[in-house]
Amino acid sequence: MLDRREWLTGVAAGLIGLALPRNGSAQQAGIARLTERLSLIAAGGTNVLAYASPEGLVLVDSGDPALTDAVMAAVRPSTPLRAGQSITLFNTHWHLEHTGGNEAIRLAGAKEGATIVAHENTRLWMATPVWSPGEDRYRQPRPAAAQPDKTFYDTGSMTIASERIEYGYLIAAHTSGDIYVRFRDANVLAVGDVASPVRDPALDWFTGAWIGGRVDAMARLLTMCDDRTRIVPGYGPVMTKAQLQAEHDVMRTIYDRVFDLVRKGDESSDMLKAGVLNGLPRTWKDPQRFLYDVQKGLWAHHNKLAADVV
Repeated sequence: MLDRREWLTGVAAGLIGLALPRNGSAQQAGIARLTERLSLIAAGGTNVLAYASPEGLVLVDSGDPALTDAVMAAVRPSTPLRAGQSITLFNTHWHLEHTGGNEAIRLAGAKEGATIVAHENTRLWMATPVWSPGEDRYRQPRPAAAQPDKTFYDTGSMTIASERIEYGYLIAAHTSGDIYVRFRDANVLAVGDVASPVRDPALDWFTGAWIGGRVDAMARLLTMCDDRTRIVPGYGPVMTKAQLQAEHDVMRTIYDRVFDLVRKGDESSDMLKAGVLNGLPRTWKDPQRFLYDVQKGLWAHHNKLAADVV
């Protein structure tokens, strides 16, 4: 039997393997140790959190399917899981680039147990044929092995190796099934794509997201932070509370600027010409696409615009 230090050394050795590109790919991958047990795996920008303890492994998201080998290096370290140790995987939402390794992780934990935790809406989107307007086709349901087997509607918590892990629903912020995962004692907060420091913020309006939901979700997340909290988005670098506050303020400003324009029936091109994105402390790669999603999401939540809007 290996003692705790030997086990952690083995896990670290497995995690170091994540720094290597998959199959000679030029895609960058790397690892950042946030605490003794908590590591951030960044492969091509998509983030996976790995909490390794003698009691088991906790992951937040499983990464892009093209990077499954890299993520599995964390699940299968040089020292394998022992009897009684299991894998818990949280899915912050249903999009493939964050859930692509679900099947492999479940297979890795088949002997000792692997549980995939997500909001119930995430399970439904993964278990149902979904129309993709951008692709003009249906996406088929994910295999049963990829789907969450433990779901919730509001909040939940667990404790592993003295680390309190809390999770909860963020309503209609990026999809209709977003969640946060908070490592309370480590002061690390995983927020999925509810925060987007690098890419254009995405509002999956077809599954229920809208800019008002995003603003509210970020405001809630800010109440869980202090100046030392490390906030892990689904893609991009770790954020501070100040950086999350800045993104919240940008989204709130845009919401205030477009509210009356949407009520008047303006389209995304009209909003762009009106300058609703001018003077903000960030830029957009595709501003019209972002405003299109803003417009569609607001109309999907037309009851928020006014009582007489039909």
